[in-house]
Amino acid sequence: MAITALQSASSAMKALDDKLNVVANNLSNINTHGFKRSRVNFEDLIYQIKREPGIPNASDEPIPHGVIVGTGVKVSGTQLEFSPGAVDTTNNPLDWQIDGEGFFQVTTVHDGDTITAYTRAGNFARNAAGNIVLANSEGSVLQPPITIPDDTIEISVGRNGEVRVRTQGSSTQSTVGQVELGRFVNPEGLKQIGRNLYIETDASGAPVTGNPQTDGMGSVNQNQLEMSNVDPVRELIDLITTQRAFELNSQSIQSADESLRIVTNLRTF
Repeated sequence: MAITALQSASSAMKALDDKLNVVANNLSNINTHGFKRSRVNFEDLIYQIKREPGIPNASDEPIPHGVIVGTGVKVSGTQLEFSPGAVDTTNNPLDWQIDGEGFFQVTTVHDGDTITAYTRAGNFARNAAGNIVLANSEGSVLQPPITIPDDTIEISVGRNGEVRVRTQGSSTQSTVGQVELGRFVNPEGLKQIGRNLYIETDASGAPVTGNPQTDGMGSVNQNQLEMSNVDPVRELIDLITTQRAFELNSQSIQSADESLRIVTNLRTF
């Protein structure tokens, strides 16, 4: 009956609605520093087996094809893509870009607990106490903490993450801290919590931490930012194909509804 068609088409419209939301979020974050796009993966639903393939016919020979009717589709998951974004060169000494693997580590409050979160955004600033913080909506403090003296007139960050400053009245630089990065076996398993932050999960595994340029970590480039890895052309193509698929499935629902109407109006003579 057409009820199965209704179920299949409606499941597709729901799954495509989820994809539309993901694509829209990708596009909305096209200018978000360190943002990583997500893609939607689909999988087919359970099948109605009306006749098993290979059942013997009257001549005791296996029938090559069965009768199998699908019941639709669902979203199997959204998958983060950690390909590098474009590099934006700035004149801000607290703009840092990770060239390679790794995440900056910051503190954040999540579900009432203060925890360590991870980010690819490198737009940092100083708070009132002189600590280096992420320039997000909560000013997440960089970990391990690095404090810049009030009379600093020059800040330098090496590719190895060493932070050095020159203060007023001094002709030389002194080291005030060391940037440490964290990396994961499966970064796609990280959980997005907003504010340009990720937190670890059982899927991502525990972080491996260390200085830049050690243990597989990338290097740190000062006066640069990693931009979003969203490709607007790719997202617009996804947007159009998603819309067309949604329209096609709405047509399937209309056709199934018309079939049911015809069956309902049948009369026995």
